[in-house]
Amino acid sequence: MLFSTSTLLPIFLAVQSALCHDRPHHTSQWDLRNFASLVAFGDSYTDDNRLNYFLTHNGSAPPPGWINPANYHSADGGRPWVQYVSQYTNADLYNYAVAGAVCSNDITPRYLSYIHQDFPAVKQYELPAFAADSAVIEPSGSKFLAAPQDETVYTLWIGTNDLGVNALLTDSQVPGTTIVNYTNCVFDSLEQLYAEGGRYFVLLNVAPLNLAPLYALPGAGGVGPNQYWMDKPSNLTAISERMLESVVTVNAIYQYQLPYEIFAANKFPEARFALMNVHGVFTSIYNNPSAFLNGTAPANVTGFIHHCDIHTGTCVDEPSPDSLMWYDELHLSEQTARVVAREFVKVVKGTSEYATYWSARKSKGGTRDY
Repeated sequence: MLFSTSTLLPIFLAVQSALCHDRPHHTSQWDLRNFASLVAFGDSYTDDNRLNYFLTHNGSAPPPGWINPANYHSADGGRPWVQYVSQYTNADLYNYAVAGAVCSNDITPRYLSYIHQDFPAVKQYELPAFAADSAVIEPSGSKFLAAPQDETVYTLWIGTNDLGVNALLTDSQVPGTTIVNYTNCVFDSLEQLYAEGGRYFVLLNVAPLNLAPLYALPGAGGVGPNQYWMDKPSNLTAISERMLESVVTVNAIYQYQLPYEIFAANKFPEARFALMNVHGVFTSIYNNPSAFLNGTAPANVTGFIHHCDIHTGTCVDEPSPDSLMWYDELHLSEQTARVVAREFVKVVKGTSEYATYWSARKSKGGTRDY
């Protein structure tokens, strides 16, 4: 994709302005005084029980006003990170993430025979489900979704499936679509949430999927054929390097496009944004595991907890789960989820070294004040 000077100049100026006015520890751009509600969107890294509902109801979606129960056996082997955020802060949690989700099925659809349809995506299911819940009034007369504008944080963490097997990694996307269509979907989703009234947003960038056993280098925990990729090719190095390229590309787009959308395009007047560098959180765990993994066995960032035989379907778990960074070939462990949750709480407080903050306000005359 080629960019002209006229296209790049406003992006450069917007980013320069943003970087001049903010730093990760500079909290004037993030003025959330009370964190009462968290509204979350994403995939299996975040899902509690939404996919389970589809699986146990013949592919039907939960009705509006459905209460999503906590899942103590989610994709990380325990509770997902958003449940820990709710525990640590007492914020109400409204979790719309669905395991297996991508940003849009118009780009990287992935069919799930158990529910007779594609995995529910952010665009096609999660955002409409949130909108439907927003309209629900309880018998008491109160709103089902208690999300006061100045006390609610909206968070989106998506990309694990979009960039992976049976999607962009294996050239399985809809013909004519690219990685830019996926990132544009992310920003379109933020726009829709803004239109619904959201004003505080935390966008999580993509984790270093090239370090997950499913995509890691040989000698660094990379695995062959497995439950997520039955016919995985033997060139693990090529797979890992391509995933690395995709992850780095997406995170660079996030870093530069987000301030462009806020400042140059002026799409989010009076909104506050934090870009959480969850990639950096994972990398810190990977590079200094003993500071984060606290099981009884030595800290391990290349192995994983849950091992399944693709021929027999039998699974066994390692005895010290809090010692490992990964739960299975693809998913973070519950201990890693706790680390993400603790850092997310710092992000919401405006104090995280793993976040960059931006704010676009309007003065009485209508001009932007950074």
